[in-house]
Amino acid sequence: MRPILMKGHERPLTFLKYNREGDLLFSCAKDHDPTVWFADNGERLGTYRGHNGAVWSCDVSRDSTRLITGSADQTAKLWNVQTGTPFFTFNFDSPARSVDFAVGDKLAVITTDPFVGLPSAIHMKRIARDPDDQTGESILVLKGPTGRINRAVWGPLNKTVVSAGEDSVIRIWDSETGKLLEESDKEDGHKRAITSLSKSADSSHFLTGSLDKSAKLWDTRTLTLIKTYVTERPVNAVTMSPLLDHVVLGGGQDASAVTTTDHRAGKFEAKFYHKILQEEIGGVKGHFGPINALAFNPDGKSFSSGGEDGYVRLHHFDPDYFSIKI
Repeated sequence: MRPILMKGHERPLTFLKYNREGDLLFSCAKDHDPTVWFADNGERLGTYRGHNGAVWSCDVSRDSTRLITGSADQTAKLWNVQTGTPFFTFNFDSPARSVDFAVGDKLAVITTDPFVGLPSAIHMKRIARDPDDQTGESILVLKGPTGRINRAVWGPLNKTVVSAGEDSVIRIWDSETGKLLEESDKEDGHKRAITSLSKSADSSHFLTGSLDKSAKLWDTRTLTLIKTYVTERPVNAVTMSPLLDHVVLGGGQDASAVTTTDHRAGKFEAKFYHKILQEEIGGVKGHFGPINALAFNPDGKSFSSGGEDGYVRLHHFDPDYFSIKI
């Protein structure tokens, strides 16, 4: 499997997202400029210029016409995917971290970091059909848990919002009332900060990755723990195959703790686990530094990883990948 190396970012990658058709890949990094690529050959289509800080995450609408990005410059922006121009900016009093469009693209959830006396918060915004009608007010603001919320996504039918972050607790909120419905159990839950959260294609379950060197699979409605995948390093990024029972974990320790020996050891690999059996079935090496972002193409035939090294690596699976016998 020969990866395609995509060099378009000057700084470490933070997030990767495919559009629904799987023909475009959007990448976010600490260099202020989200980028869009062709997902089949890794050719760069363009960049979205306008942020003045690291861009932490992005999401693209179902029809691939709009992009939303959350940045450390205390804004979230809505972009025209085709022209690359921002048509609306949501302003906050602290850095915007996680962004996620609801099913139907009429709502978005944006999380903001704790900042100078302000707690972390989850903001729900209406997304107007016509860009000229877009307003900045929130329908609902949930003043959050302690520490940073690293990821918040919509649950099934947009009825709930699932959030997770530094305090290692997963929470499910009612998206209409803002009431807290479920919290992950101390026994079953992660022991350290949750870095990443990825939903299954049908939103029925989701995967979390944590600095406690594990990833966990949860039922979205009941928050029941289904599976745990144990690895020997902190997990920074997780994703699930939409086609096979495979989950992929990426990580490595914090950049500040990386030594030269780690590179030689090639420890920075995307590890594949069997979703049901919880066993490791393989790994893909290549990054010089921790993996911060992972995404599966919606067709299940390729995946991409983004690293601390500033590269996006695009992997198209060989035919024999689809016939792996466990």
